[in-house]
Formats: sequence, C-alpha cells, structure tokens
Amino acid sequence: MTGRRNFLKMASAVPGAGLSSRPRPGARRLAILASRWTPGSPARRIADRFLIGYPREGRWRRPAMEVVSLYLDQTPDADQSRERSAEFGFRTYPSVAEALRCGRDRLAVDGVLILAGQGDDSSSGLSGPDLVGPMVRVFEEDRRAVPVYWDEPLGLAQARKMVEASRELGFPVLAGSSLPMTWRLPPLELPTGSRVEQALLVGIGFGRSDRYRALETLQAMVERRSGGETGVRSVQSVAGQAVWRAGSSGRWSRELLQAAVARSDSLQGETLKDGRPRDLVNSGELPRLVEHPEACLVDYSDGVKAAVLMLNGAVGDFTFAARLRDHSEVASTQFLLPPEPNRAGSTCLAARIEDLIQSGRSPVRPERAWVASGILDRWVESRKKGGLALETPELTLEYRPSAESSFCGS
Repeated sequence: MTGRRNFLKMASAVPGAGLSSRPRPGARRLAILASRWTPGSPARRIADRFLIGYPREGRWRRPAMEVVSLYLDQTPDADQSRERSAEFGFRTYPSVAEALRCGRDRLAVDGVLILAGQGDDSSSGLSGPDLVGPMVRVFEEDRRAVPVYWDEPLGLAQARKMVEASRELGFPVLAGSSLPMTWRLPPLELPTGSRVEQALLVGIGFGRSDRYRALETLQAMVERRSGGETGVRSVQSVAGQAVWRAGSSGRWSRELLQAAVARSDSLQGETLKDGRPRDLVNSGELPRLVEHPEACLVDYSDGVKAAVLMLNGAVGDFTFAARLRDHSEVASTQFLLPPEPNRAGSTCLAARIEDLIQSGRSPVRPERAWVASGILDRWVESRKKGGLALETPELTLEYRPSAESSFCGS
C-alpha cells in the first residue's frame, strides 16, 4: 500500500502534459462535476471564479487554470452551462469518467471541483448525485490522483468515503462551503489549544445546506480546542418552545446567545421600526420574532457542549460565541455574508481552492466535513424521532486542524 500511495502522490503533482486546449502556458486543467449550473448554484458561484476571475488582495486575479471539462447531473430550463461552454471553450461529457479523462483513456486533468450542493430537504434527508464514487474509481483505475475541492458533502457516508479515499490514494481534499472562509467581524480565530467550555452558533435558513453550513462553521471554530478534535458523543434536535426551555435549563447559554446576537448587523423587530438598538435576548422579543425556532445540541466526547440555533426572523446572518476557560470575556464574531448576486464571500474560498490545486496542500482537514456531515445526519434523524437524543459512535474520530488560519480576515 505504501508504494502505491507514494506513486499516486508523485503522479498527482504532474500536470496533464500536452493536453491543454487553450494557449495559456503552465495553466492547470480543471474538471467540474456538478449537479446543475443555474443562477445561485454552487457551479455558478465557484466555477465562474475560475472562468472569469475574482478580486484577491486588491487586484483582479485570473487563476492560471483552465476549465476543460464538465459533467452535469441535471440540465433544467435555467441551465447556464451551454452559454459558459460556448464562451470559454470547455466540453460537457455524459459521464464523470469521461469528464475526468476528457474523452480519452486516462485521467487528463490537474484538479477536480465537485459542485453538487445539497439542495433542500427530502424524505431521505439527502438530495443530489453521488459524484465521489465514480471519481475515486477513475483515480484507482488510472493510478493517478489530483487535488479535489468538494463544496458540501451529501451526508456522512459520502464524507467518510472521500476522507478514506484521500488517505489511501494520497490526494488532498478541501471540503466545505464559503462560510468558514469568509471575512469575520472581528477577525476571531480561537488559538490552537484553547480550552473551550461551551460554544454557540446562530444561523439562518431552512434547508439542509443552511444547516450544514452552520455545523461546518461551528466545527471550524471548536476543532482548534485543547487536544484537537476527539469526536462527538451525542446529537439532539430541539424545536419550537423546547428551544427556549433548553436555554432556560442551561443546555445552551443565554450569555453566549446574547454575545452572538450582538455581533449581528441585521437585527429584526422593533429595531427596524424606530432605529434604536435592542437587546433581543433579554427583552422577550426573540420568541415573538422567531416563529419556528430550531436547535441542534451537540455533546463532544471531551465534555464540550455546543449548540446551533437557527433563528429565522430575528437575524439575517451567522454569528458565533464561545466561553473559554481562564478568559473573563466571551469570544464572539460574525461571518460576513456579502449581498447577492455576486456573493463576494466565495472569493475567499476561491483563493483557498486555487492554493490547493497549485500547492497540493489543503488548509483544512477533510475530517471537518466528516464530523459536520455526521452531526447533520443525526440532527435530521433526531428531528424525525421527536427530538430524541442520539448517540454517535460513528463520529468517534480524532484529528488536529492546521495551525494556520484559512479565513479572509476582517
């Protein structure tokens, strides 16, 4: 196995020599595997950064990369891929294998962008195609693997498959959304080795993708705690008035909620009417504004307690707060969401993807997606079972995150 892994690591660094379809010397060749290419889709938000460019460090940057192939699972009426293909000269293939091989007999790209997204909730809790399995089969058959960006895993099974394939075949993976990468106000990063006692993230949205982003961002913050990540013990879904009762009983901290909400730039309610700031947490206004509160309560194996509160109607952004041992002040920040349609926050993610493909190193451990996906699966299951607390032996894993920060700053 060691010889095979070393072979793939060496091979992954070799560009597809002589295969470039456009006159850009040294450009890396990218394959995109997507569920659909429509306005607002991950393919539109991320792929356009590599077709058109994006602002980076005060300049417009066109990455030294070419999108050369595309596989699409769906082509709805709003499809934009045909226009992009005609404008930029890449080809759409009928299968994942053909897209990765560019119609030839061996892997012919230097990086892969899996832009499937998660869609909305379904009866199974999951939606979208499995693009990981076909990609891994090509890597195995062709004895070559390349860096992979994966926007949002479709549940624990796929996340685990990707992590295990990455370990076995030796290719780097960057998995996750733009939210942990975007600007933070203030630019908070918990120091490596922080002694986290309790953490809370406030989020918005209704679909599975919104919940995943919230959990992934929570994990990005707390994985830096003392001892690194050691796994999750249990997950519980709480909804309706039970959310507020859980706060009153101390299962999540009202102090942390107040600190997180205080970082929001989009407070709703009376603030919009008379312009005066409001203490939503202690004024009693919060339960009135949030008609359908929902929370995910997470107990980590090392004793840290965390919660994600989805507070649609009270705020319009994502914020975080944590209590650290031996610190008198609560740590808190906002994850900036620039307005549509450009979603400038994805430029921070594009920079990390570019670095991944150029360097062959990921700034983020793929196990983060494993944990976030597993928590989400159990959150959905717990909700279906009436809020039953579920043990999570499948999330007993250990990893230490990179010491370097990967977000854009403030």
